[in-house]
Amino acid sequence: ELVRQGEALKRTEQMVDKMDQDLKTSQRHINSIKSVFGGLVNYFKPKPPESKPEQNGTPEYNANSRLKEAMMSSKEQESKYQESHPNLRRLDNSGLVDSISSVQRDAYPKNQHLRAYHQKIDNNLDEMSSGLSRLKNLALGLQTEIEEQDDVLDRLTKKVETLDVNIASTDKRVRQL
Repeated sequence: ELVRQGEALKRTEQMVDKMDQDLKTSQRHINSIKSVFGGLVNYFKPKPPESKPEQNGTPEYNANSRLKEAMMSSKEQESKYQESHPNLRRLDNSGLVDSISSVQRDAYPKNQHLRAYHQKIDNNLDEMSSGLSRLKNLALGLQTEIEEQDDVLDRLTKKVETLDVNIASTDKRVRQL
């Protein structure tokens, strides 16, 4: 959702820039209409640079890399979790006892049932740690994206305020004609 909002903000900022450029062009035309001298000034005054056209009408928006990485790693971890979750995968307990290494066997009690219970708790704690790490990375990515979008909103607010003043001024000049 944040990436979609970032794309919308980027398009809005580009539209405001285009409106500002169009307003400058209209002010040049008003000067030409207003007087002969204004037309001469516009003739010798350099034209404002044209902005490059957008590709297929949709500007590119790149979410910050931290958010992209967090989303990708989150999807990878989610798929790994779904593969290992007992309710989401086929039951195959034959390799459970074989997968415990000799080092891990020494760390657990000698009672087989108690050892299996401790192993299960450790596996659950590992999964919880992995999930919390995933949430932390997503939260940091979201924070960075929000901060970047906040900067875009501040820029956009300043541009819109300036554009509003220029539109009011141009409107007043047109009404005087």
